[in-house]
Amino acid sequence: MQDQNEYLYFLRRAFDGMLDVLEELGDDLANTRPPLPGANSVYAIAYHCAAVADYWTGHVIAGREIDRDRASEFTATGHGKDLHRQVDELFEQLKADLAQVTPSSSPRNTPPADFEGPDRPLSVQGVQLHVLEELAQHYGQIQITRDLLKQGASS
Repeated sequence: MQDQNEYLYFLRRAFDGMLDVLEELGDDLANTRPPLPGANSVYAIAYHCAAVADYWTGHVIAGREIDRDRASEFTATGHGKDLHRQVDELFEQLKADLAQVTPSSSPRNTPPADFEGPDRPLSVQGVQLHVLEELAQHYGQIQITRDLLKQGASS
């Protein structure tokens, strides 16, 4: 078993940043899509990130059964406080999922080919890097989306 506290620390930093933006915007603006083709709301992006972490860690690494509807993640709406609670619960589950694995071990499941992700078999560490990659890029997307929404709100 490997201590996963450092990994979880960096995941939490990314999620806390996203949740801070949700709080800053309030529910109405956080659920608003900026006026750009294909843009997603801040809430939907953060919700998607929770699903990413749950799926890739819980299902791919730990072997939990997860019923994921990836397409619906991008249209999700809700309250920031509820998502914050969901992320807190997710972190308890992630700790349990990672408690029995080592970075060099093989994940218990392979993701479907239509899910975006690395195009080769990964170790547990590779899956973890993918999750961190996704969260980092989406946190940046949330920051840009926040700036666009705030600019539009003040125009």
